[in-house]
Amino acid sequence: MTISKPAVSNAMPSDIAPIENVPLRVQVADRLRNAILSGRLRPGASLVETALAEQMNVSRAPIREAIQILENDGLVETIAYKGKRVKPLTAREVAETYSLREVFEVMAARRILENGASLDLLRTHCDEMTAAAEADNFEALVAADEAFHHALIRLADHDLLLASWKNLYLRIHQIMALRNRDERNLSEVAGNHPPIVQALADGDAKRAIKLISDHTRILAAFDPATIVQTP
Repeated sequence: MTISKPAVSNAMPSDIAPIENVPLRVQVADRLRNAILSGRLRPGASLVETALAEQMNVSRAPIREAIQILENDGLVETIAYKGKRVKPLTAREVAETYSLREVFEVMAARRILENGASLDLLRTHCDEMTAAAEADNFEALVAADEAFHHALIRLADHDLLLASWKNLYLRIHQIMALRNRDERNLSEVAGNHPPIVQALADGDAKRAIKLISDHTRILAAFDPATIVQTP
């Protein structure tokens, strides 16, 4: 009797990720964007090509191209005879951003209740915020805060709502980071979110909407004039 040998597959594993060849200008833009959105580069801060090139150990060309990308994003502006700077926020921009954010998140809460969506992801982000606050880890708290609100929108299961939210994302992220960085009461920031999840879990639309609206309006009271970096 002939014993057949098991077939040997020559197929490569499917979980080996390809190496990404990301242009240098994109890498530089990503780092600068993160610095702006996290509040480390504050509104009004000058962007000097030579200084940035030296700090990031690259030539001036990718710096110039990266700054152009950020200008297209609306995060950087050109000042005549002075060069580039992080675009300052205005009180109107903050108010308009948060009025739209409130509308989006209230709509999301209603749809979550209607659809009976799982709240496990929201609870996870609440736990992450609590842990970050206890560790006094500002960057981790901002990331978890952002993830919570993004998850709230995603759980609404509404493609147009999600697309519209993404258009606001850059400004929302920047304002949240600047406001939280100035306040530095990380426990209070983290503590604002579990009651929203509990109201959703209880099926209490009125309380959930009030908590979301109150939370949004507190952040909307942030005065952008207090965080402008003067030359």
